[in-house]
Amino acid sequence: MNINDRRKQPLDITIMPVDPFQQFNLWYDDVRSADIPNSNAMVIATADGDGRPSARMVLLKEFDRSGFVFYTNYESRKAAELELNPHGSILFLWNALERQVRIEGRVQKTSREESRQYFAKRPRESQIGAWISRQSSILPDGCSLEASAAALEKKFSGREIQCPDFWGGYRLVPESFEFWQERPYRLHDRVKYKKNGETWIINRLFP
Repeated sequence: MNINDRRKQPLDITIMPVDPFQQFNLWYDDVRSADIPNSNAMVIATADGDGRPSARMVLLKEFDRSGFVFYTNYESRKAAELELNPHGSILFLWNALERQVRIEGRVQKTSREESRQYFAKRPRESQIGAWISRQSSILPDGCSLEASAAALEKKFSGREIQCPDFWGGYRLVPESFEFWQERPYRLHDRVKYKKNGETWIINRLFP
């Protein structure tokens, strides 16, 4: 069955995988097969210690049964909020396929070794960008990011650029998944997986 045929079929929890990671893999394979730009873009929503939310786009860099990984500056606003409240929600919206996926769970830092390994794979320009950006801080008047990047490139000339201590990954460990598929007349499909011990409970939701 091709992608378009699957999109025409309503979500049926009696035949969907009992494992939400398998269901996510099916849809993510569809997205990549459709060659949708920025298919790994996702919203990560966090909240501060008082429960005030914030959200922003990040890129999914890897995922497996242990969780969904993205990388960022550990001095950013989202990092400060995750330090106070280590719960997050990620959202994938694939308009071209009329689908979205919401995933909620606890967020934890990746190991330093994981962060270093990923940092080493980044383009050199992106490595320099990680060093010069004080993410979420006010950029002073007259400060030139380009000049800072050129100065750092000169400093590291001929040398490997190491991963900064203030930069690394986070992994969201899922506690729930919700798969949404558009249907005519707003009678959309919504299927939720909720973790219960080592198993997942599956239910349909009203649209």
